[in-house]
Amino acid sequence: MPINHFLYARKSTEDEDHQMMSIEAQLAELDEFAKRTGIEITERFIENKSAKKPGREVFNTMIQKIYDSKNPIGIIAWHPDRLARNSVDGGQIVYLIDIGKIISVRFPTFWCEPTPQGLFMLQLAFGQSKYFSDNLSENVKRGMRQKLRRGEWLSRAPFGYINNRQTRTIEPNPTTAPLVVQAFTEFALGSFTLHTLSTHLYSLGMKNRFGKILSHSHLRHLLMNPAYIGLIRYQEKLFPGNFTPLIPRPLFEAVQKLLEQKAK
Repeated sequence: MPINHFLYARKSTEDEDHQMMSIEAQLAELDEFAKRTGIEITERFIENKSAKKPGREVFNTMIQKIYDSKNPIGIIAWHPDRLARNSVDGGQIVYLIDIGKIISVRFPTFWCEPTPQGLFMLQLAFGQSKYFSDNLSENVKRGMRQKLRRGEWLSRAPFGYINNRQTRTIEPNPTTAPLVVQAFTEFALGSFTLHTLSTHLYSLGMKNRFGKILSHSHLRHLLMNPAYIGLIRYQEKLFPGNFTPLIPRPLFEAVQKLLEQKAK
C-alpha cells in the first residue's frame, strides 16, 4: 500500500532566506522528485514565514493532521531547513517519527530513512539549520553595532532626509527638510495644536507617503524623533549619527516639553 505524503514548502520573507529557492521552484523540484521516485502526494502545505521560532500556522496544521491521521504519513520537502530551524519544531518531527506517525521523510537534496542512522542524520540537519539561523542572527546584530559605532543610519530615511547609498547614511532633503524645521518652529511658538499644525503643514506641501495629510500620531512621532538633532534610536537607546541635524537641541527639547504638557 503506497504511503500518503504531505508536501511542505516554505519561503521566508526575511533577509536570511533571500537566496533560498522560491516556492515555485521548490514545488517544481518536489513534483519532479515525487514522480521520479513514485511518491504519492496527497496534500500540500505552503507557507511564507520564517522557521526561526515556533508558531508557524501552516506547519502546525500539518503536524496536527499527522497526529490525527489513522495511518502513518510521509513528508516530502526540499531540505530539512524548510521544515525546521528551531529545536521545538525539529523535535516534533523527530518525535512523530519515533512513535510511528511519520514513516517516511524524503528530500531531493538530503538522504533520510526511518532508521536510527537516518534519524541521527536528520537531527544533525535540524541542528545545523538552527546553528545557521542563530549564527546569522548574531552576525546581523554585530553588523548593526558596527554601523552604530560609525554613526550610519540603519534603515529608511525619516521625513526630511534622503538615503545616501555612497556614504551609507542620510542627508537633508532640500525639498522636505525646511518643512520639518517649520514644523518644530511653529509648534514651539505654541500657536498651533497638532490638528491645526497638520492642516497648516499640508497646505505647505507636507504629506504622508500616500499624499494625504499627516495624522496626529504621525505628526507627534515626527516631532519626537531624535534623528532631527542627529541621534539614532536603536532598541530604546540613542547613538550619535554622522549626519547633519535639521534643528538645534534647545528647540527639540522645547517641543518635547510642550508635547508632554498637551498630553497631560
